[in-house]
Amino acid sequence: MKLTELARKTLEASFNNEKFEPDAETKKKYSEKRACFVTLTLNGELRGCVGSLEAHQELWKDVQDNAINAAFYDTRFFPLTKEELDKIKIEVSVLSPSERIEFSSPQELLEKIDNKMGIILKKNFHTATFLPQVWEQIPDKIRFLEELSLKAGLNKDAWKDAEIWFYRVSVEEES
Repeated sequence: MKLTELARKTLEASFNNEKFEPDAETKKKYSEKRACFVTLTLNGELRGCVGSLEAHQELWKDVQDNAINAAFYDTRFFPLTKEELDKIKIEVSVLSPSERIEFSSPQELLEKIDNKMGIILKKNFHTATFLPQVWEQIPDKIRFLEELSLKAGLNKDAWKDAEIWFYRVSVEEES
């Protein structure tokens, strides 16, 4: 079973007030602790996206939890309806372990990032991430970092602050 199929079956079961239990082969195949994001789109528009930044449980469980959370608990959207389920596209992005980006100036940070990486921003209790797919909508590095700062609840220029930590991640996509 593919991860996208696991996510869809999990959502289908939830609409019937049931819990989908994957088979032993699927559990074994995805038993490694990995972090993932589940992204739902409807007619090309984002409909929900929730994930984990750090591996904390088996991948199959993380996919199920994040599928449920993306569909019903992403606070940017109303909960998914049963009618929408057949029309949504599901994408599962499995994250690599994060790696801190060391830099001494905003210019050096700009030189070290590229449109192949996902980026995590952390400052105190503020955290935000953009997966590599976001570069398609925001290809400009400065605007990308400004939007990431805003997403974290900071001002748009916060990315230039020496107290901010950045991490890179790569993703394996399955849609």
